[in-house]
This record gives sequence, C-alpha cells and structure tokens, in this order.
Amino acid sequence: MVSKIKTFSFSGIEAIPVDVEVKITSGNPTFTIVGLPDKAVGESKERVRAAITSSGLEWPFQKIIVNLAPADVQKEGSHFDLAIALGIIVEIGALKQNLIDNFFIMGELSLDGSINSVNGIISAGISANERKCGIICPKDNGKEAVWAGDLEVIASNNLNSLLSHLLGEQKIQRPEIQKQFQEIKYPDLSDVKGQQNAKRALEISASGGHNMLMIGPPGAGKSMLSSRLPSILPPLELMEILEVNMIASLSGKINDGKLITSRPYREVHHSCSMPAMVGGGSKARPGEVSLSHNGVMFLDELGEFPRQVLESLRQPLENGKITIARANCHISYPADFQLISSMNPCKCGFLGDAKRECRRAPHCGEEYKSRISGPFLDRIDIIIHVNQVDIFANKNQESENSQEISDRVIKVREIQKERYSSDIDMQKNKKINSHMNNKAIEKYCNLDNDCEKILKIFVEKSQSSMRGVNRILKVSRTIADMDNSKNIQQHHLLEAISYRSFVK
Repeated sequence: MVSKIKTFSFSGIEAIPVDVEVKITSGNPTFTIVGLPDKAVGESKERVRAAITSSGLEWPFQKIIVNLAPADVQKEGSHFDLAIALGIIVEIGALKQNLIDNFFIMGELSLDGSINSVNGIISAGISANERKCGIICPKDNGKEAVWAGDLEVIASNNLNSLLSHLLGEQKIQRPEIQKQFQEIKYPDLSDVKGQQNAKRALEISASGGHNMLMIGPPGAGKSMLSSRLPSILPPLELMEILEVNMIASLSGKINDGKLITSRPYREVHHSCSMPAMVGGGSKARPGEVSLSHNGVMFLDELGEFPRQVLESLRQPLENGKITIARANCHISYPADFQLISSMNPCKCGFLGDAKRECRRAPHCGEEYKSRISGPFLDRIDIIIHVNQVDIFANKNQESENSQEISDRVIKVREIQKERYSSDIDMQKNKKINSHMNNKAIEKYCNLDNDCEKILKIFVEKSQSSMRGVNRILKVSRTIADMDNSKNIQQHHLLEAISYRSFVK
C-alpha cells in the first residue's frame, strides 16, 4: 500500500497540485524524500519524526520513502511537513486514507507536534475550491482560508487535535470569516498648500492611471504629493482585492485573517537591489513591483537608483506582469502598478531655482538627467516641474480635500469603464486609459486636422518616439474625459504635450 496526500507547490501566485506519496517497506530504518525537494523540505524529516513521536504515536523503524510528484517540479517551503506526517500516519495504520482523500493539506510542524502557519493559504484555498476539495491548514491560517470560498476548512493548532477530528473523536469548528479588514488611512491632499499645477497633474494621473514624474528642488513637496495619491484613487474592486491578498498571503503579510482592502502604496528606497525590486532570491519571492500590484509605487530620488534597477521596470510598466527566469523555471507575478517618481533637477538640486544657484549649470543638470534612459522616460506619461512655494503667502489658503478630488476621479473612471466595457481589445486589461493598446488608441483618440498639425509639429521638434506619442494621446483622452468631452480638443492635447517637455 502507498498512501497519497494532496498538497500544493507554488509558481508565482499559482498553486500547483502535488501528490505526497509515502511507502514504508522492510529494510534498514532510513527516511528518504525524493522529487526535487529544497533544503527546507529535506529538513522536514527531523520535524516530522519529532512531531509524530511527541503526539504519542510510534515511529516506524523501517525504510520510509516519500515521493513528491510530479518529480520534475521544484518543491520549496516547509508547508509539506503536515502532508508528509499524515502520509506516514496513514501508512502505519493509525488513520484511514479515505478520511483525507478530499483535502489538500498544508502546514509546518514543530518538534512538539504543533502546526505552525505558512504562506500562500488564499491561493491554495482558491485552487482547492476549484477542485471541489477542502483544505487542512494551521489554525493561524484558518481565518485566511475561509476567504477562498465555500469549502470545508479544518484549521488545527496541533497534530493530536487534527487526528482526533479526522477520527471523529472531537469536532474542530470551521473558522468564521473575519469581518475586520486591514484598512490604511492615507494622508489628505488638503495638507498641501499651493502647488496647484502639481495637484492638477496628480488628479489627471489618478483619473487615467498614468505614470508620473515630478522634478523640483529639495523641500518643494514632491514626496508629500506622492504619498497622498492613494487617497484620491478609486477603491479596489472585488477581483483587485483578491489579487492583492493572494500576493500578500504568499509574502506573509496577512495579519490574523484580515483582508487588505486598501490600495498598496510602496515607497522604495534608492538602495533597493534588483531582486528586491522585481522579485527573486533563492525562492523567487514577489518583489516591490508585485507588492505594489493594483496600487502605487513611489520612487524618490529617481536619479540615484542604479540604472539596471530602473531598466528592470520597463517590462512590468508595459505588460503589467514580471517574469523571473531561472535555470529550472520561469515564474510570473502580476505587477500592474501606477508609478509615481520624483527627482531633483540636478545633483545639488538648485538648477532653475531663482533664489539659489547651481554652480555647475547646465552641465550638472544634463549629467543628472542622463542617469535615466530614454526608453524608461518613454514609459512615463506625465512629467511635471514642482517649484518652491512661498509658505507665508499660502499659509491660510484653503485646499480641496482628497474626498472631493476622489469623487471627480471616480466619475472619470466610470466614463472609461463604460466606454471600454464592450471593447474586445480591452477585455483583458483594466478599463482605464493608460491600458489602451494600439487598436484602442486608434479607435478612441481620433484627432481633428488642427490637433494633428499640433502633434506633428511637436513630434518633429522633439523627435518623440511612437510610444511617446501614444502616451500623449492617452493623457489627452483622460483630460477630455475630465471635461466630459467626447472628442479630444486642442487644449486637451496641448496640456498633454506640456507634460512631455522634459523628454527630448
């Protein structure tokens, strides 16, 4: 007899079914795990042995072979412990196979038989529910597992109580859905005094989901503006909440089963490495681009980031996903985020400042700008100059709060959603202007003769690429939507062109 226990391995956020096959035969008392296990899986032998004996069961001093099938898929993580332990318990006759045939099993074991929490339970629960199966998981993950759907969830804190439940000696109640959520209170835009042009650009960016770069001297308010962008964005939709929490679950960021319902906001330091940015490491975990999925990623001091880190953002900015290539696998994570970045105009930060002087102008600014490649800048829709404000002149000035601006942004998003709802070319994308492909741009960004002449003159003078032209048209479409205009007018196009003045 060979016992078979169902569990999962992960490729990105996708849960891949894995069969844990256990065979006990006569021979020298050895314990072997095959099927491409990593070090964490290989070390499970000692945890499983100690957990079974600590639970009062007799360890079989025979030859134990554990096969993780399919054998050509790399198995990573400690969540295989519980499945391996139950496979051995079935083999020694302490538990019947049919009692766990309809469950996927995940959990890490302690030496005393306790079952510790693991990552990726939401993805595992969704995959189990699709296969009409239940899930056995640690008690700490139970409130997280029930969000996966109407499936049977057995969440136990130790091996003894789990066996007692399966044998019918006691009952483990299904965890209740935690109705509390992880909500983030973002700062309000009314805190920013002055900077009306920057606020206008920020509202356009939020309305169409456009990437944005702010250039200005130190202390002008660039970081302050960026941190308030999430407060004017529309709330997450149901599928977006699910995607955000699948990534958070895999990264161990779900606290006490509370789902994240606010848009992520990731502020990345310029010392960030490439694996930390795009994902990777020994287990190819999600990076900042995936943790920012359906939210905002803010890069402060853009010119200080290593060039290779910035260039690595070109794929996710274009495709909304990131693929991590390894010798034995290719793993894809969703990475559809809105990029907001800021930088000084030059190394010292004073280029163009009327009150302070840059002693190496204009070479200081040209050298600093050259740190950012043209192809990367081509993926930025809006580039705005943020100047210093007179704090005394703007001290008593009233500013719109985030709720007022958010209401306008939501109305513009509704216009876009209605426009693209029946469009086949936009079905696989979000229904916002920044996600228009070439066919959608041709269809919805028609220009009259005067607008075409204006755009042609700009392209000839700036030598703008086709991608840059498409960015201008997308922003023009958003500005037109903000005016509730069916067609793109000259002033819409001119305003969009003004946001590309930094790109030459």
